[in-house]
Amino acid sequence: MPTTAYGDISQRTAAWAASEMLTHAEPILVLSKFGQSKPLPKNKSDTVKFRRPVPFPVVTASLTEGVTPNAQQMQYEDVTVQIKQWGAVVEITDYVADLAEDPVLSDASTLCGEQAAETIELQTWGALKAGTNVFYANGESRAAVNTPISLAKQRAVTRGLKGNRAKKVTSMVGGSPNYSTEPVDAAFIAFAHTDLEADIRDMEGFTPTEKYGSMKALPYEIGKVEDVRYVLSPVLDKWEDAGGVENGMVSTTGTSADVYPVVYIGKEFYGLIPLKGANAVKPSVINPSTISKDDPLGQRGYVGWKTYFVAKILNEGWGARMEVAASELA
Repeated sequence: MPTTAYGDISQRTAAWAASEMLTHAEPILVLSKFGQSKPLPKNKSDTVKFRRPVPFPVVTASLTEGVTPNAQQMQYEDVTVQIKQWGAVVEITDYVADLAEDPVLSDASTLCGEQAAETIELQTWGALKAGTNVFYANGESRAAVNTPISLAKQRAVTRGLKGNRAKKVTSMVGGSPNYSTEPVDAAFIAFAHTDLEADIRDMEGFTPTEKYGSMKALPYEIGKVEDVRYVLSPVLDKWEDAGGVENGMVSTTGTSADVYPVVYIGKEFYGLIPLKGANAVKPSVINPSTISKDDPLGQRGYVGWKTYFVAKILNEGWGARMEVAASELA
């Protein structure tokens, strides 16, 4: 196991552990704010069941005078997924704790919180960008994509969402480490990498967040185009060299365009276990100098974290992925 040794850090102040991982995790989370959240109860199961009511059919026959219509019955659909456990640990020696000037244990707690958040974010992104409802900026496949995002393609996406009766997002998980929700102005939400910011701002009808007036901007939101609000994060990765000829687009090798997924969501498109509450992430802090039979001289300390998490698309028709290229900037 790699160990943080004295030579890995500089002199500043004595080490002291602080386990505020959720506080440091929260600013990194974007995707986890908008899914159907289902906190994980303890000692129940290793599977999570997301339930949604089946819509009633349209009434096609008028009522008969004096006759009570047949009663309708509520029906539900279940989407069951198995949870997975995630975690990591860092080892620190007593030499570091006694002689280094950096607050190593405290910094390790901070970094572990950020690591937990980014791990959860990437797992969610992997689930969302694997959806089957796909649009391309140009061409009929990922291998052809070499043009940026456009208003016409956005309209094709939102037409499809509305045709599938996707509802606009009206709430998100709150910004504190505790589990709560808060209302947001109704819109479809689009998630993408920060490399696409310039192209999104160049779209016809783009309104930046600073011109929203009374409407409150979402975390990491840059603005809106018609009824879509764009939220960008550098964590939301791309497919390198997966597109067509470079064509003035960002390319890892300079030959084929990198392809960026833009995921558009309606309400309850996906579900997840939220990184919230007292048991969301379990931190572990063992100070150096803690004596045990495995470490009789107390030479090693540890900071770590673990959590249970899963994300799953619940209704393919209520979300979509557009695959685009990013314009190369001079």
